[in-house]
Amino acid sequence: MFKYLEIPTHESLTRLVPAFERSLAQELDVLSLRGRVCPVCFSDGSVAVFALLDYCYDDQTQALLDLLQSRGFRLNQPHLFVLPPALLLAVDKTATEQIAASVGMQADRQSQQGALCAAFNDLLRWGVEHQASDIHFNVNRHQYSSAVFFTISGRYVSPAHFASLPTSTVLDMLAVAWMDIEGGNGAVFDPMIEQQGRLNRSINGQSLLLRWASLATDVGPSVCLRLLVMNTTHLTPTLQALGYLPAQIDLFERVQLTEGGAVILAGTVGCGKSTTIATLMRVIPTDRKVITLEDPVEYLIPNALQNTVCRSVTEQDDHSFDSKLKAIKRSAMNDLLIGEIRDHTTGRAFMDLAACGVSLYTTVHAGSALLIPERLGSSFIGVARDLLATPGILKLLVYQALMAKLCPHCCLTVEHVLENFHWRCALGQVRNQQWFETWLRVIEERLSVPRSVLRFRREQGCAHCKHAIATLRGTVGRTVVAEMIDPLGEPEFLQGVKHCDGVGLYRWFSDRSQRAQVDGEPQRQSAGQIAIYKMTQGLLDPRTVQARFGGFDTRQTERVTRA
Repeated sequence: MFKYLEIPTHESLTRLVPAFERSLAQELDVLSLRGRVCPVCFSDGSVAVFALLDYCYDDQTQALLDLLQSRGFRLNQPHLFVLPPALLLAVDKTATEQIAASVGMQADRQSQQGALCAAFNDLLRWGVEHQASDIHFNVNRHQYSSAVFFTISGRYVSPAHFASLPTSTVLDMLAVAWMDIEGGNGAVFDPMIEQQGRLNRSINGQSLLLRWASLATDVGPSVCLRLLVMNTTHLTPTLQALGYLPAQIDLFERVQLTEGGAVILAGTVGCGKSTTIATLMRVIPTDRKVITLEDPVEYLIPNALQNTVCRSVTEQDDHSFDSKLKAIKRSAMNDLLIGEIRDHTTGRAFMDLAACGVSLYTTVHAGSALLIPERLGSSFIGVARDLLATPGILKLLVYQALMAKLCPHCCLTVEHVLENFHWRCALGQVRNQQWFETWLRVIEERLSVPRSVLRFRREQGCAHCKHAIATLRGTVGRTVVAEMIDPLGEPEFLQGVKHCDGVGLYRWFSDRSQRAQVDGEPQRQSAGQIAIYKMTQGLLDPRTVQARFGGFDTRQTERVTRA
């Protein structure tokens, strides 16, 4: 079996010696192999075959090599090169365009579209295999190449073989993918406007739902695809597995025993709100009728009647949401999930349902539990403050963030760091040993956390945490850090909401969190305090905590006791 040389990027293709010169696909009449295998010629007259990894030992590849030899061509050493689909497609496309121009006819569009679909699916496959939540196509029409990024474990990363794809190929891929869009605004992909829709794909035997959202930037379109694996058997993890502490889980369970009112989960994009809310919904007793309104359905909730309501960029389709809501109100449900409160339409639904005796579950984008009423009462959503301040409307407010967990098999102690000192702070800057010692003393003195319990990420990782993305090595998944407000049990909070007293609410929340630390009540502590507690357990790198919640000199990082 002959060996092959991998060419992961366009830059590595341009650095080949001898240099790649042209495709021989037309000359050998093998255009039918486009997007899979391509014979090529180098500057010294030698020839080779460019192929996808799945085809490097295929019968077609061997037959093509035999054909080259029978035609008297001299094989290069090595004579087989493996390229990613998008790069191979760019090689084929250049040859195809030259052929079409020389003979005055259009290239085989059907074959080209099939190759573009294969390249697009390869991107999806990589994302699924590495558990990406989003794929970002950042097209720069002023440059030859553009980058594709992936959101993996909350990190925005671009693997080397997707960091420099030919811009024209990326645009063609997006145009072909848009042909299968459902519920989209526009019959064709338009790089000059914002577009959204949904797309179904099957990758590695898994059904995917892709949520498409494009942004027309100054240099070209930026398309974000949210990857949702529609697994009909996989359930969301338990609250404990997600990282909630026992006292926090007890509060969830106590609140769910009370009928009526709203449970609202807040956080930033990609913080796991939908996962947590689905976990809460699936433990509701089976003698209660549960209905969901989602855009789209993301997780299986076995005991629920789940409904996808897709809304476009325009606001002319609010009637579809309103009509679905009217039907649901006549369905005698006990519990209702509205996937997200984000505009006037969903805000009106919240006001309509929160006071009618139904147990309402929903999510909202907000930066803390305190900011949930501010977000709902904003002019963009328009929920009345008097309603929010009414006892019984807001049942539980939760803010959560996801933080990378250290690999327990290779995380470093302070002694390990000092033995082979090479230190980068939370900002990624290289620091000397004196800076490191000062930083440790701040943690010890201001948090009363001994350095002996601190653990740090090993950048190289180990066999238990190996990953294709270097910044993820040394970590194994993520854990929730959350803060909670129980409005019925804390009337001071509702008073502050009613009077729009943001400063007073901040002081109240800070004092409450400090008392909760002393009393050992994690359900009343801030998310930052929970993060520090998990840091003392060796679960989180102090730099991760500092990067998310600020320096270790704020009020939230006072003395850490038990959680």
